[in-house]
Amino acid sequence: MEEDKLGYDPSEFEDDDFRAPEPDAAKSIRGYRIVIIILSVILVALSALYFSIHRQQMLDNQLLQVERDSIQSDLGQLMVDFDNLQITNDTISASLNFERGRADSLMARLKQERSWSLAKIKQYEKEVGTLRSIMRGYIRQIDSLNTLNKQLIQENVSFRKEISSANLRADMAEEKAAELNNKVRVGSVIRARDIRLAALNDKSKPVSRIKNASRLRVDFTLSANDLAAPGEKAVYVRITSPDGYVLTTETTPTFEFEGERLPYSAMREVDYRNQDLEVGIYFNSSGFTAGTYGIQLYCEGRSIGSSEVVMK
Repeated sequence: MEEDKLGYDPSEFEDDDFRAPEPDAAKSIRGYRIVIIILSVILVALSALYFSIHRQQMLDNQLLQVERDSIQSDLGQLMVDFDNLQITNDTISASLNFERGRADSLMARLKQERSWSLAKIKQYEKEVGTLRSIMRGYIRQIDSLNTLNKQLIQENVSFRKEISSANLRADMAEEKAAELNNKVRVGSVIRARDIRLAALNDKSKPVSRIKNASRLRVDFTLSANDLAAPGEKAVYVRITSPDGYVLTTETTPTFEFEGERLPYSAMREVDYRNQDLEVGIYFNSSGFTAGTYGIQLYCEGRSIGSSEVVMK
């Protein structure tokens, strides 16, 4: 051939830089591209997850802030409510001061808290709820005391009506009323009812005219009361004549009533067993006159009944 003759070899003019890639190298490039794509997807997913977590953390922090502010607001109002409670009872007042101190301590802890979490929120909410329950209990106690005080005042008015204004000065009446608030336990008072006065001769027979009587008998019933203490009771009777004097004997016996010694007409020891008990007390004397007689009965330092009877 002519090329051979001229010494021409085509292989001598082939360019090594333009050789076709070998099959193994193409596979390697393709694998790198896949890895890069996968890493890119992972990076995008991680970025999205990071921003989602970060956004959720911000929302959680905002929620915790709202919850903390709500707890502080509730506790602040609770402290105001503690301060507004007015009570004269020393024991309850001391307890209120103690609980108010607990509220102050809890408020200080709230303001100093730096590590907030849902568990901490629940803990503080529980403590505030406990203080609120305690305060409600005090409110119920104070209401009960106010109700009881009103009842005692009403009873006090009733007892004041039974006190003889002729034997007490106006300024002492208020002092006695105050003492009754501490002494009287209304539920245990024994009451006398059906109070009567009979005029008798020296043989204990009834007479129609009191001027003919040589003794008087006061009859009454001690009412049943399950709350009263049973046992021996001394019952005193004061009989006031129509001219306003208390009938008494020459020795002028007295008994104690609200810090004073009062003269009485007669007395009798009875055995009281929480059931209705019929009682009669005699007063021996003479020179009785017709008119209205006052009868006052006392037992255990308390006025238990009174009545007025017109005698002919």
